[in-house]
Amino acid sequence: MNIRLYHPNSIVENTTKSLSREHGHYVANVMRLKLGSRLNFFNKYGEWESEITLIQKDKVEVKFKKKIKQANHESKIELAICLVKKTPMETILQKSTELGVSKIIPIISDRTEVKELNHERAKKIVIEATEQSNQLNPPEISEVKKLKDFLKNLDGSTKLLFADVNSSNNLKNDNIKKGEGLSVLIGPEGDFSPAERESILKVPNVESFTISKNILRSDTAVITAISLVNFVYFNS
Repeated sequence: MNIRLYHPNSIVENTTKSLSREHGHYVANVMRLKLGSRLNFFNKYGEWESEITLIQKDKVEVKFKKKIKQANHESKIELAICLVKKTPMETILQKSTELGVSKIIPIISDRTEVKELNHERAKKIVIEATEQSNQLNPPEISEVKKLKDFLKNLDGSTKLLFADVNSSNNLKNDNIKKGEGLSVLIGPEGDFSPAERESILKVPNVESFTISKNILRSDTAVITAISLVNFVYFNS
């Protein structure tokens, strides 16, 4: 089994590094790796094959042997998602990471019941999902924002893709230009209020689109919308 661990700091080939307590425990006590075992470490700059050179009770060291993967072009797809309860929110964090979003922006709207996000827990989930999905860079998780502030601060060069339950528009290749920044907006399970929807549709460079004829749970909506955007984006 190929073990991949996220190492946010710089990695220099043919150097030795003591692992963090968390990584050391995982390597020695959970996976029970031995001296000489191979594993990989990665960050946004690439991925390195490594070897365990020391295992002690409270210390594990590895040597970064060689770079096996170069940094790739970061996704330009962001997810702006209205906060939901813990279990579906954790699914959203995990699956959107697996699908390659570069940033997750938690949103509070008029009908959002949850108002906070445990950032420490969220960061752990996206790192684990990045390790599992063979990617290099976990998505950034922004501070929680009110919808009006998110809309006001949108970069004019970023296209807002609004997954609108009231829309009948299908997302097409000519709606998206390869390489442009995209922000996919998904509302709460009670949907946006009429006033919020009106505000969203007034944003410059906004495109509303449908993801299903059915009413979807938020976590299902995220998977569907990001998968659809990925398909159109990478085939545009």
